[in-house]
Amino acid sequence: MATKIPTAQNRMFKNVFVCKNCGQKIRTDSVRVIAQKVKCRRCDKKVFRPKKTKKK
Repeated sequence: MATKIPTAQNRMFKNVFVCKNCGQKIRTDSVRVIAQKVKCRRCDKKVFRPKKTKKK
């Protein structure tokens, strides 16, 4: 069973959000996403979800 490296987990998943419309990934603070101050570079929408972590 492989162990997860915390620094790699932070780099891949911390503060990374995915546009619900087009799938573009953006790295930003969660407070800015909740306040809808961030817009997608590709489609200009303001609806994001956190990037999903891989499970076993």
